[in-house]
Amino acid sequence: MAPSAGAKGSAELVVGEADTAIAAGSGDVPVLATPRVLALAERATVAALAGALAPGQTSVGASVELDHLRPSFVGARVLARATLTDVRGRRLTFAVEIAEGAEPVARATVTRVVVDRRGPGVPSETHPGDPLPGPAGDDRLTGRVPGGVVVEAALRAALGVAARPGGHVDREHQPVGGRQAADE
Repeated sequence: MAPSAGAKGSAELVVGEADTAIAAGSGDVPVLATPRVLALAERATVAALAGALAPGQTSVGASVELDHLRPSFVGARVLARATLTDVRGRRLTFAVEIAEGAEPVARATVTRVVVDRRGPGVPSETHPGDPLPGPAGDDRLTGRVPGGVVVEAALRAALGVAARPGGHVDREHQPVGGRQAADE
């Protein structure tokens, strides 16, 4: 069964101390952190795809547009509802609404791409946490097989993004020590 527009999924969270902006390092107030809102939205999109992908396939996040509209305090119950709105080959677009009761908390457009669980050049016996194949120091991904899924080539192909020279990800703008490095 292939994913089709109209598929729905949801994910719920009761905000705890570990979900706050303080704990996430994304702010200094004890309210639901935007990174946790994003994770909740993605969980709802994954739930919408439950049972819809072929064996050996998964989906990976490709892009997100998120508006965090209001705070949710520790103890609040927030619910994300995702609806698959567009299917273009392997590219899936979802509308996600996050609410605390009847009050909107956030809204997002999430794009996921369907990929094979086993990427090119990865032997079938590869397991989560195994070193990536390739020469030592190859940093095209994270240096480890994330969740047993190697997806860079498939994701780049699906999004129409060319590999960088040498096949490496541009790490020039990575934050250093929790903030952007200006002189590096």
